[in-house]
Parts: sequence; structure tokens; C-alpha cells
Amino acid sequence: MTEQPATAGPAEERTAETLSPADARRVAIGALVGTAMEWYDFFLFTAAASLVFNKTFFVTGDPTTSLLASFATFGVGLVARPIGGLLFGWMGDRYGRRRTLLITIVGIGMVTGLIGLLPDYFQIGLAAPLLLMALRVLQGLSVGGEWGGAMTLAIEHAPLHQRSRFAAIPQIGSPIGTIMSSGLFAIIGLIVGQGAAFTAWGWRIPFLLAIPLLAVSLWLRSRLEESPVFVAMLDTRSVDRTPVRSMFRLQWRQLLVASLVAMLGVPGFYLVTAFMISYGNQTLKIDSTVLLVGSLLAAVGQIPTVLICGRLGERFGASRVIIGGAVLSAVAAFPAFALLATRNPIAVAAGMIIAVCLLSVSYAVSGTLMTGLFRPEMRYTGTGMAQNLAGVISGFMPLLATALVAGAGQHWWPAAVLLIAIAALTGLGGILGPRYAVPLAGFRH
Repeated sequence: MTEQPATAGPAEERTAETLSPADARRVAIGALVGTAMEWYDFFLFTAAASLVFNKTFFVTGDPTTSLLASFATFGVGLVARPIGGLLFGWMGDRYGRRRTLLITIVGIGMVTGLIGLLPDYFQIGLAAPLLLMALRVLQGLSVGGEWGGAMTLAIEHAPLHQRSRFAAIPQIGSPIGTIMSSGLFAIIGLIVGQGAAFTAWGWRIPFLLAIPLLAVSLWLRSRLEESPVFVAMLDTRSVDRTPVRSMFRLQWRQLLVASLVAMLGVPGFYLVTAFMISYGNQTLKIDSTVLLVGSLLAAVGQIPTVLICGRLGERFGASRVIIGGAVLSAVAAFPAFALLATRNPIAVAAGMIIAVCLLSVSYAVSGTLMTGLFRPEMRYTGTGMAQNLAGVISGFMPLLATALVAGAGQHWWPAAVLLIAIAALTGLGGILGPRYAVPLAGFRH
């Protein structure tokens, strides 16, 4: 027997009909602030894990072992994300999207600032990597509740026929956060060099800047209004008191499909950023400044890509755009890594730009399809959990790619095959998505 999609109920459709594009844009930008903070903090850790932590916190005497330990810590934080997704998803579906997002943004900013103050292995020994791991777990918990809530808040403020457009706005938090973090790393590297000063204290400056960024983000987010869909659920007493249990009991298929949709934008992104930086620097001996500038340029190109593809999702449906983006990423996997292997700065940057921009085609509209898979009363929980399940895989993606490439004599081809496999999974999610999505009048999945 074929499962029928869950219905959203008339309340959501009636609420969406009263929303204006101006209000939707304001809320989407407010949601963007938090996602930019999320990606800023996580890309800082990505870059630091690739360039610094293997030298200052995980001192083993063997460069490969130190790098693997550093990436493992990167993965540990992402393992904590599903737990944070369940905790904050429950809060968001039970007590409101807005207040939950205020908590998550504070957690992200404070922990990132504390990492910048943490003594290294040469100062306090084994306690340094243990404390780093503990802070990474706390950061992962907070981040686990951020994206799902921001995306839910954005789409629930948007008119139905324009949800894809406004759901793309929080997605540019990824390139904005990357531009801020990689830009700061590159500037500091140019000022103090890539030697002892950068390793000792230069890398800490971008982490410490998370504190003033938190103050600005908190002020902007505090001005947002609660989701009108959640307010309608309160008025009709349709809030689910146990959204986590209901999601696993009633919408576990949607959870699996949504996780597939998120694969290219999360694990794929970390593969073509964290691994490319690590492999380029450690194996190909490309200057880290070249790699960071390449990441910066790729992020700049990602912004118009995401916004344009959000409009394409509005016109053709999110699922079709996701499938198209998956095909493009698979086709470009080998050329992108081949460009990196040339060691030519222009070719290296081109390879990173191609890989990031093409995976961003699917990423732009992934939030549209993912939120559309879940009923409003468990949407925060389901969307966040799906993103975080993909996040768990992404945390170990640089580690897996490093191990596979090492087994292939340090050749890059296993990483390209890995990217193709990830793209195929997202393409499958795009195919299955419309079958399990919540039916809403006038909305194209």
C-alpha cells in the first residue's frame, strides 16, 4: 500500500494567504543572521582543524595522525548536532520558533568565543584537546537547533507561491559566514604570516570576534515576530506536546527523504571545502592563503547561485532543481579535483568555485523541499533532525576522504568518487520528495 502524504490542514494555507512579501523578506533576513553566524563558526573550526589544531592541540609526532585526530574532533561536534536538533526541535514545535532561535544563537556565539581563549597542548597538555572536544560538543548542540528553526521560521512567514524564493535567503548564510571567516583567516595570514605567530595566536582572532557578532545577531533576531503558523496552532490548540515521538512514529519516511536531500549541501560542502583545503595544503603543498582565497571566491559566487536557484525552484519546483544540481555536481567532480591538483593558483580557485557553486544549486532549494515534507506541528523537529543526520556524515567526510586518498597513494580520485556518490543520494531525495511532501494548494514541490 502506498503511503499518502501527510496533510498540513487548512490553517497553514489560510495563514500563508495573509502574508506579504515584505514581511517574508524581513523575517528571512532575520533568519539569515543566525545561519550566517552558524556557518561562520563552523567554517572557522573547519579551517582551524585543517591548518592549526593538528599542530597545537593534537601533537602526535606524525602529521597524518595529527590531522586525522583534528578532523575526528571536527566530526564529534557534528555527532552532537542530532541531539541538539531533537532538543531544540522539541522546544521550537512545543513553545515557539522565535524564542528557541534566540537560545541557539547565544550558544553558538559564546562557545566559539571560548574556543578562541582555550590554552593549547603546549600550555596545559592533554587537557587542551579534551576541553576543545567538550566545547565542540556544546557548539554542536546549539548548531543542531539553528538551521531547522531558521528555515521553518522563514517559510512559515512566506506566501505559499513564493516559499522557494524566501527559503533561499537563509541559505546564503553559508557563503556569508564563509566569506567572513575565510576572509579573516586570509587577512590575518597576510599580516602575521603562516608561521609561528599565526599558529600561536593569529588563528584566535576570528574566534574571539564571534562575541561582538553575537551581540549584533541577538539584537536583530530579537526583533522578529513569532511564526504565524505556530500562532495559528496555538489558537486552534493543535500544538503537538510530543513532536519528537510523533515525527518518528508518523513521518520517519519523510525524515529519511529529507536527509537525502541535505546530503549534497552539507557533507558535499565539507568535502569540497575542508578536504580540499587540507589535501591542497598538506599533500599538494599549496600555500594556505591560496586555498583560503579560493574558498572566499567560491563563497562569493555561491550567493548569486543560491538566489537565482531559489527563483528557479519557485518556477519549476524544488525537486527538479535539486535533481539538476545533483547531476551537475556529479559531472563536475573529477574536473574540479583535477584543477586543484594542478597547483596553479588560478586553476585551484576555479576548481573550488566550480565545486561549491554547482552543489549550491541543490542546496538553494533544499530547505523548501525539506520543510515541505513535515507537518507544521513537527516541522522544526523533522527539518532540523534531517539536516543534522546529514551533518553527522559530513563531520566525518574529511576524515573519510583523507583515509581513502591515503589508501590510494595520496591521489585525489577517491574524493571525486565520494562526491559523485553524495550527489547521487541527493538526486534520489529530489526524486522521492514530491511523493512524501505535505500537499499545499498552489505550492510546487
